[in-house]
Amino acid sequence: MSIHLEFHKSSYSAQGQACVEVAHVPAGFRTSSHSAQNQNCVEVADLPCGAAVRDSKRPDAGHLAFAWAEWSAFIANVRNGEL
Repeated sequence: MSIHLEFHKSSYSAQGQACVEVAHVPAGFRTSSHSAQNQNCVEVADLPCGAAVRDSKRPDAGHLAFAWAEWSAFIANVRNGEL
């Protein structure tokens, strides 16, 4: 998958010094198919470079992002009953 991300200098970077650049990656989170109804749920989002997961009860707490290779290995292990 190929996508162009627009990076911009972080507002926390000092002028003329080593800088951190950030890009917004839009993500549409959905409840995992393995989450039970009205229980603790995990939400998943497809990203251009992988996937992200977050707690559905605390979506403002942030998310964990994984590269495609990591996410694919995780899914394969779950499907094989290894996790």
